[in-house]
Amino acid sequence: MEKHYATIWESITDVIGDREALVHGENRLTWSQYDNRASRMAQALTEAGLGADSKIGLYLYNSNEYLEAQYAGMKIRGVPINVNYRYLDDELLYLLDNSDAEALFFHSSLGDRVARVMERAKKVRVWIQVDDGGESVPGAVAYEDLIAAHDPAARIKRADDDLYMLYTGGTTGMPKGVMYDIGAMVQFFMSLGFPILGLGNPEPKEVASVVKASFDEGRNINSIPACPLMHGTGMWLGAFMPHLAGGKVITLPSRSLDSSELWQSVQDEKATQVVIVGDAFAKPMLKALEEAKEAGRPYDLSSVGMIISSGVMWTTEVKQAMLEWHGFMLIDAMGSTEGSMGMQVTTRGNVGETARFSKGENTKVFTEDGREVEPGSGEAGMVAAGGTVPRGYYKDEEKSAATFKTINGVRYSFPGDWALVEADGTLTLLGRGSNCINTAGEKVYPEEVEEAVKQHDDVVDCLVVGVEDEKFGQRVTAVASLIPESASDADAVREFTRTKLAAYKVPKQILIVDQVKRAPNGKADYKWAKNQIESQ
Repeated sequence: MEKHYATIWESITDVIGDREALVHGENRLTWSQYDNRASRMAQALTEAGLGADSKIGLYLYNSNEYLEAQYAGMKIRGVPINVNYRYLDDELLYLLDNSDAEALFFHSSLGDRVARVMERAKKVRVWIQVDDGGESVPGAVAYEDLIAAHDPAARIKRADDDLYMLYTGGTTGMPKGVMYDIGAMVQFFMSLGFPILGLGNPEPKEVASVVKASFDEGRNINSIPACPLMHGTGMWLGAFMPHLAGGKVITLPSRSLDSSELWQSVQDEKATQVVIVGDAFAKPMLKALEEAKEAGRPYDLSSVGMIISSGVMWTTEVKQAMLEWHGFMLIDAMGSTEGSMGMQVTTRGNVGETARFSKGENTKVFTEDGREVEPGSGEAGMVAAGGTVPRGYYKDEEKSAATFKTINGVRYSFPGDWALVEADGTLTLLGRGSNCINTAGEKVYPEEVEEAVKQHDDVVDCLVVGVEDEKFGQRVTAVASLIPESASDADAVREFTRTKLAAYKVPKQILIVDQVKRAPNGKADYKWAKNQIESQ
């Protein structure tokens, strides 16, 4: 039996088909219903001319349809592609073109953007609209109509080396598709998640029987990805891992974090795990717990064994505050789309330092000249993730060569993180080597924002940096210079930039200066720009 998400999920359906697999508000689906709907959509995709290696865009908010459409794509050995629902026209068109997407699933509330790019997106064969109250887009077919009009597709044999791809930010500011062999991913998540869930380390052909035995013994896995499924943290940790173990995935109807809704869902669904993105999620969650207690209606947290985070700093102080409410296991994963590097596990009896991680079994730290950093040396190096390493970036050999390197016969991924190796072998994360800005779980690359700002007729030059922010982790800020005697101001430039970029990329603050400082060779002086912002 191949190591493939679709194949394993089909085997799970056969043994626990009457158990719930998906919940979104009032919309609840058993494994049998989930599999049946995905199979019908798989048949629709096949009849539209898609098949093995076809790229299938998912321009969707968290929903059952997101997971169904992804499952349908995997059933036909296609490649589901995450599309950020915050993207505007040009960003959407870029991703459709770069990924060679042949189909796009989208919520109707995003339909105006889709309608404006349809004629230019020449490779897309079929546009599939999920109704969420928006107007119908001419030329698109209704999601539910496709399911109703097709019989379930026959199950097929798949391969361990079928492609899985997740888009992430690139150093140029445009997203890049990170390519994995699907079998290697499945094996990694099984070996990582199953022992934590008390399911041992079964082979793929044994998963269904292990899952059935576990549920027959009364154990449940109910996962709430509180963050977007369009990002690796939400999808991989919040959906893939629990689904591989037969778990139920509960997505929240609100389209931004509503901590009260989250805790109410934890209580109502008896969630066993919640997936978040660091302090940006944990702080408002703590506030909601306090407010509920003060109102005399504290939430029942007794079902939750784990809260898992990745992608943004999760500080020790905030973890300690979480543990005052319940004896959670807090799992802080150090990783990126390009690879897993380590983790920190915090419990009431074991609280570690902020940004201190146990090094992964296949993780090493190298200096820029290729030497392995000695533990306790105090020398900083680049973190290299071994083990399950991506094939590379889709259609970008140059960036692939820069990120995925072979050292002493072993292939590693270098996502860009710098760290110290402590004397005990743990890692102290220093930050990204690039100038990537991480704001509320979203990656923002300065170059893309700078170019958008500079499209304003009055802007001469611009640099964009991230500054520390309690709410967002980092706040996107800019320093810009204008033409002499310009009538524009910072607010006007910000409003212009809003028309060019997704909202989370738009600078929260723009400081207007006489001249933007650059090095003699024209390179950006980000240290100067940050000092200018912080001095204000």
